[in-house]
Amino acid sequence: MKVNSARFLADLHALRQFGASGVGKGVVRPAFSRADIAAREWLTGRMREAGLKPQLDPVGNLFGLAGGRGVLLGSHSDSQPEGGWLDGALGVIAGLEVARAAREAGGPAVSVISFQDEEGRYGALTGSSVWSGGLLPEVADAMLSADGETFAEARARVAHLAGGRVDPAQFTSFIEMHIEQGPWLQQANDAVGVVTSIVGLRGLDIVFEGQQNHAGTTAMHVRRDAFQGLAAFNARLNDRLPGVATERSVWTIGEVALSPNASSIIPGRVAFHVQWRDAETERLDRMEAIIRSAADDIAALRGLKLTVSARPPLAPVAMDGDLQAVLSDAADAVVPGRWQAMPSGAVHDASNVARLMPVAMVFVPSIGGISHDFAEDTDEADLVAGLEVLAEAVARM
Repeated sequence: MKVNSARFLADLHALRQFGASGVGKGVVRPAFSRADIAAREWLTGRMREAGLKPQLDPVGNLFGLAGGRGVLLGSHSDSQPEGGWLDGALGVIAGLEVARAAREAGGPAVSVISFQDEEGRYGALTGSSVWSGGLLPEVADAMLSADGETFAEARARVAHLAGGRVDPAQFTSFIEMHIEQGPWLQQANDAVGVVTSIVGLRGLDIVFEGQQNHAGTTAMHVRRDAFQGLAAFNARLNDRLPGVATERSVWTIGEVALSPNASSIIPGRVAFHVQWRDAETERLDRMEAIIRSAADDIAALRGLKLTVSARPPLAPVAMDGDLQAVLSDAADAVVPGRWQAMPSGAVHDASNVARLMPVAMVFVPSIGGISHDFAEDTDEADLVAGLEVLAEAVARM
């Protein structure tokens, strides 16, 4: 089974043109946007040309079915609002190339998947969550995008192309190839990472409510400033969480709404989201206890009303041991001495597919550790190395 690296790279660059941002290699291809639908139509044609049977399921997941029981490869092809050209797309096109190579060699059945709404325009990992049974379709349909559109309204735009649910029993396992989205591989000068586990993710929506007032006439010592509460909360997290965290534990406040958000008014309300990730459930629990305690302490100290609600968590997921061993042997053969076993700090569709079958992941480096940004990129030699490791693993399976 011989992959065609030139064909693989050509397809990868062709997919980048759907939603090209005009800034570097950046892509704007959110789920169910015109660019996303056009990209899925293009992928449908490439799958058909590769001898696969395309099938779009009711929630927009696009399968290329090999017609026999075998491995499923892929990822997602939707992007962040300001995304890079490789996040998700790499795994889909790598899977397509391995499927072609397998078919040309008369080899095993290799099917391909591009999941829908992995990036969370409406939910998070939405397509794989529904397909794996982790999310009811009617619950997904009620989820809203930032501009107020429901998932049901969005998927209605491709209803004329959609068929039924694809039976997962026809797949023996799932392997997702992806960019690392972090700095570890590049820092070690490694070409490939064999993923051991995918981190768990938890999040809390927190609201501090104080007293809106005049910014010029209200003395500092009597203020109940909601933003100052947020600032103090963030500082307390940075003081306390390192005591339980590892170098790979992370926490982020990346979504903030300040009210009334005016220069001459003391903010009376701030709503924000705090998210944290780690590979160990016990550590996630300890981090949560610190975060909740910090919110309680700051609210009491500054006279703020506190409201806290949790978003649905994602548990850490271990990759299948047998698949890890196959990928490790393949990496030894293709890039000897230039690969490492490593956890994934990002969540992926493989987290959901693990409910249905054995899963594994293979990473390639991200230049500068940058992702979810127009500057996201990977050296083409590393892209090809990852493809060859994936193909070698499938051949060994």
